[in-house]
Amino acid sequence: MVGTIKFSAWEILELLKGNVEGELINQIIVNVRMPRILTGVLVGMNLAVAGVLLQGLIRNPMASPNIIGVNAGAGLAAVIIMALLPERIEGIPIAAFVGAMAAAVLVYLLTSTSSRDRIVHVALAGVAVSNLLRAITSGLMMIHSDILDVTYSWLMGSLSGRSWTAFQTILPYSLVALTVSLIISPKMNLLGLGDDVASSVGLPLRFYRLLIIFTAAVLAGSAVSVAGTIGFVGLIAPNSARLFVGNDHRYLVPLSAVFGGILLTLSDTVARTIFQPVELSVGIITSVLGAPFFLALLYRKGKERHA
Repeated sequence: MVGTIKFSAWEILELLKGNVEGELINQIIVNVRMPRILTGVLVGMNLAVAGVLLQGLIRNPMASPNIIGVNAGAGLAAVIIMALLPERIEGIPIAAFVGAMAAAVLVYLLTSTSSRDRIVHVALAGVAVSNLLRAITSGLMMIHSDILDVTYSWLMGSLSGRSWTAFQTILPYSLVALTVSLIISPKMNLLGLGDDVASSVGLPLRFYRLLIIFTAAVLAGSAVSVAGTIGFVGLIAPNSARLFVGNDHRYLVPLSAVFGGILLTLSDTVARTIFQPVELSVGIITSVLGAPFFLALLYRKGKERHA
């Protein structure tokens, strides 16, 4: 309904029923807003569930795809394709997945031996890895300045101009990875009890750790491949869902997905309407929301540790 040209709920309902004819409304609603919104829903769901999986794996509510470097890894891989292999542009989803997985594994290995102050170690390792990967990305962008406008806009995170092609690109990755996330959610509860307890009930820890990292990488990589590096959705949505269902991943995974889809859709609506006709990147809106949310969460966890 909302945009430079506004439509009533009745007009949209009649259009969906097939009772409204008109090139303008069909072009704007069917070919512009619908694919953008549906793509945004899937991107938000993927980032939110990737956050849940990483938080459960590391046992740290501070983990999210952007904070521990997963988004940066996916972004670097995608920029490498755009800058060095533009003829292979269709390979961006696979490259983003590989970059996301490499970053997740690196941070996990860097913090796997930390027993005390794990929250701080994960945050510090994530910041270090993210900044390293972003520095390499920036260097590539400067060297290949002919694609600077495209890569800069993409790295800010945006749903602008996303068509049905973008939706069709992310849909299969989302369906498979979200389904896997739901299936393994009961095992996430066992992992949360500690390695000793999980092992005592026969849970193959190495297999599930690799499966969780792989699934989170697919979710984050597919989201980044179509919308760029949108931050903080994987932090805000899961921790908001915990306020309603606690840490039971059987309910936390689906509710986080719902919250993530809603959060990104509303953020994108604000981004494209708040300064009409100028359109902001949705990544700016999620960062404005996420930065204070992250600081508040960090402060609360610090108080709990010293209580």
